[in-house]
Amino acid sequence: MKTLLYLIFLLVASSAFSQSIFPVQYESQADLKVYIVDYESQADLNVYVVQYESQADEDGLWYFVGYESQADFTVYFVQYESQADLTVYKVKYESQAGWNDKSKSYLLMKNN
Repeated sequence: MKTLLYLIFLLVASSAFSQSIFPVQYESQADLKVYIVDYESQADLNVYVVQYESQADEDGLWYFVGYESQADFTVYFVQYESQADLTVYKVKYESQAGWNDKSKSYLLMKNN
């Protein structure tokens, strides 16, 4: 019984932090509107794009999926910062990923 509960906990915990992303073509399809900033200091979230979905287990580690049905979040990349729910800066190293403004962390919590 303990083993089963532990396995369920691991499954729930790993899916809660998963950040599989699918970019959509239209704003109305998106869970989140994102603007990519030029400087790290302007960003709410520093993002590092990982190679494998299993690596996207923390805020700021994003994995882009090929199909919308595989995504935890759909995003629309806006043209102007004022249109965005979230501003991101793409970092060079995985260790740099994470929040600069934790007040927006609720945006990446799954509703399902």
